[in-house]
Amino acid sequence: MNILLIHQYFLEEDDPGGSRWNELTRVWTDMGHNVTVLGGMMHYNGNEKRPEYKGKHFVRRKQGKVDVWRCHVSESYNKNFLGRLWGYFSFMFSSTWAGLTKIKGKYDVVIVTSPPLFVGAAGYLLSRLKGMPFVFEVRDLWPESAIDTGVLTNKLIIKLAYWVEGFIYRSSKLINVLTPAFYNTLRDKKGIAESKLIQISNAADFSLSEKLLAEFDREAFRKAHDLEGKFVITYVGAHGVANHLEQVLDAGLALQDTNVLFLLIGNGMEKERLKKLAVEKNVTNVRFIDSVPKAEVFKYILASEMGASVLKRVDTFKTVYSNKTFDYMSCKKPILMAIDGVSRELLEAADAGSYVEPENISEYNRIIREYLASPERLKKEGDSGYDYARENFDREVLAKRYIGYIENIIRKK
Repeated sequence: MNILLIHQYFLEEDDPGGSRWNELTRVWTDMGHNVTVLGGMMHYNGNEKRPEYKGKHFVRRKQGKVDVWRCHVSESYNKNFLGRLWGYFSFMFSSTWAGLTKIKGKYDVVIVTSPPLFVGAAGYLLSRLKGMPFVFEVRDLWPESAIDTGVLTNKLIIKLAYWVEGFIYRSSKLINVLTPAFYNTLRDKKGIAESKLIQISNAADFSLSEKLLAEFDREAFRKAHDLEGKFVITYVGAHGVANHLEQVLDAGLALQDTNVLFLLIGNGMEKERLKKLAVEKNVTNVRFIDSVPKAEVFKYILASEMGASVLKRVDTFKTVYSNKTFDYMSCKKPILMAIDGVSRELLEAADAGSYVEPENISEYNRIIREYLASPERLKKEGDSGYDYARENFDREVLAKRYIGYIENIIRKK
């Protein structure tokens, strides 16, 4: 089967961040399928293009067995809201053009993963012009999440976004959602037929974690990175408005009489403001680390006592799974879960850590001090989360299930 994937944030081989689609496409190509990706030239937390893309609109690269066309994204992407919006539209236009003029041969299906929502228009156009089914994936309920966090306020743009969302849902042959809450919302509130909906969630990447679990020298890493004697809680991910990492700074202040150290790994629009705020508040037990490749991220997780999943306290985020939750599970680390809803339900079903009400600093303080007093919980809950993810969220198993659904719609066509 020949598969065309449109994914603005498809990672480079050495990029930091969540590699869900890198792993899915690896499994599919190992199964014998051919995959071509139309991806962006800007990392979702980046401020500029990589040097090899400067002054270019299209670059073809090979990542393993996957054929990747890097398409232009405006470098205004992480400047402000309007810059980000233009970043979305510039990729929509460039990926459509690449799909029409750069890629050759016949494809059996086009898959678009969002956000951004508007790139769905590129998938729809290519599906119609090239005569192939259109599969759409919902990684985040957009525009709701942008509205709830205050990022999207313009009524005209909101109206346009809802119209585009409805059009894409109607035009798709299959819609994949990442959480049960997304499934229920699309079925019950947006009127999507259940026959169109599937759920292939985020998943744990055991291929890397199991290798490191067998050979990683934890103590040497902690010594080299000045982590000795610390109770390390690591957050990995975006530093944006949606994450509201200011709550971690306040939690750090409340715990400065302990040996707790928060590591915040990643980049984003809010990072510089957060660093300045940490200095202003004299927070001494929160350390900022720039984005690092995934293998290095896993080393930081393994060197920690806990992993943290953090989002702003808004109702929309009760519907999401945090990508890094599964990485923490695969590394046998208990989770400090500052996300309510389905993420909390997952945590409790797996007995994999503790829920803390988002932005409630007294709860951060109380719960973390409980772990300091009962360190035996760390191994028990870490092992429990690992076992639960192994049984329910193995990426290879889910990748094969996903391709089965796609083969089914192609047979129907």
